[in-house]
Amino acid sequence: MNKKDIANIRKQFKVNNDLLKIHEIFNVYVMKESSEIYHYQSVPFELLEDEQKELFLANFKKVLSGQMDEKLFELKFQRDVEDSSQLILHQGLLSNDTEEWNNQMLRLVEKMLKDKQYEMDIVITFIRGEYMKPMKRSNEESEENARDAVYSHSFIMGSMNKTQDPKKELLFDYVEKEFKYNIVVDPIINLKAPMSGFLFPCFSDSAADVNHVLYSAGKAYELDYHFIEEVLNAEETMTAEDDKVVFEEIVKKVAGDQINTSTLSNVYDEIHRTIEENEEEEIPKFDYKDVEQVLRSSGVKDIETEKVEEAFKTVIDDEKYELKASSILPKYTSKSIKIKTKVADIKVSPQDLRYVRQVHFNGKVSLMIEVEENTIIEGFEMIPEALVQKVVDKEE
Repeated sequence: MNKKDIANIRKQFKVNNDLLKIHEIFNVYVMKESSEIYHYQSVPFELLEDEQKELFLANFKKVLSGQMDEKLFELKFQRDVEDSSQLILHQGLLSNDTEEWNNQMLRLVEKMLKDKQYEMDIVITFIRGEYMKPMKRSNEESEENARDAVYSHSFIMGSMNKTQDPKKELLFDYVEKEFKYNIVVDPIINLKAPMSGFLFPCFSDSAADVNHVLYSAGKAYELDYHFIEEVLNAEETMTAEDDKVVFEEIVKKVAGDQINTSTLSNVYDEIHRTIEENEEEEIPKFDYKDVEQVLRSSGVKDIETEKVEEAFKTVIDDEKYELKASSILPKYTSKSIKIKTKVADIKVSPQDLRYVRQVHFNGKVSLMIEVEENTIIEGFEMIPEALVQKVVDKEE
């Protein structure tokens, strides 16, 4: 799934939307002390009050929020796994019997509780529904209603949410004219910040992919590997942060630890150009040959195929590994590059990195930034100073 596919389904999570039909909602309450199921309940989603629907829909929108390879990850199911979650989810998806679907979801909950102790009571919520996506018109001039023909996708989503103790408050009773201590023992279910979640199956444009599941982490780069491997039975994955570190280490192995801003700017420009050229297709991936071409085109000297291939083997232990272009490129138009010095910290975008230089001036290393207008500091306009090195006159 790409960000467009996720955005299309995410925006459907709203009350009274005819493009999203949620059939059932299944809530399971788990006690922290025993890691056992205390209670579960399944109801038709339509029987919930609108306020309740909005809470749960907002919860699942949170599950689908975040950047790919940072918080959201399309994972491939492991093969030849006993009690496979892929099979459990697929059976739950195809079942017409609510009780059977509940039993399948309880099998997933049992996996969540196996060899796992939670620090608080948790609530696991599952929904089963149908997402309808209007087909694209073959003729833009046609007056045919866009919703006359739709793609229909059945899906299951799950979210894990922590509970918290209710607030202790002092109240004033207007009738009795007295202060009262508010005693509430019921735990609050925090639906605003799911700990993790998933969507099955994945959707690519208008096709369902039952061999992959979309995993959602609670926070960016904070993956729950127990949930990924033991609950979803999915393969391990690399985050965007991991890919970025791997790319940097490979470049260091090939080009050395030192590089000027001009060359680095060229590298980022080459990667950005590749992404732009493939905007309507899948996110491009770079193998060792692609990395070689990027470095060569960017002006890095003495680039050899064998050297780049060996760098892949050394850093990632897989010369066939492919790096996602979007992961190794800092956000191109935002100030995503941090330059730290003893005097000041500076942020600059990859597209503007070319205007930054490290130079030697008056025997010292200096950072020079090319600007198109005079700089304002604390309301004062700086006076341009000529870069002229002082010459000491020697008496003859």
